[in-house]
Amino acid sequence: MKDEEAFSASVRRRFNQLDIDQDRLLCYDEMLRELQSLRVWESHFGVDVETDPEEVTKAYCSLFAQFHHDSDGAVSLEEYTAETKKIMLGVASGLGFLMVKMVLEEDSLLMRAVERE
Repeated sequence: MKDEEAFSASVRRRFNQLDIDQDRLLCYDEMLRELQSLRVWESHFGVDVETDPEEVTKAYCSLFAQFHHDSDGAVSLEEYTAETKKIMLGVASGLGFLMVKMVLEEDSLLMRAVERE
């Protein structure tokens, strides 16, 4: 987080990977891939657990809403960057065990950030 340029480049790279149609916005389906990679509800400290699919869908919709600040139905690079920064600052501050789980997911943005440090 201290190297703003490296952080921005990393976030931009991940955003572009998720932006399948290259329209510079992440729709729900594109963002869902990122949310699902976090496996926050499907695992408990790395162990798969049975979760109500409807509950998981509601949680993903809620997270998507957190990312798209202007409620236009898509996440811009600026919105994605702002929320990613909040998440990473939460990890750095030691807030919540869910954030720690996200760091542990292989090839996640947060894992790459930790590896850089």
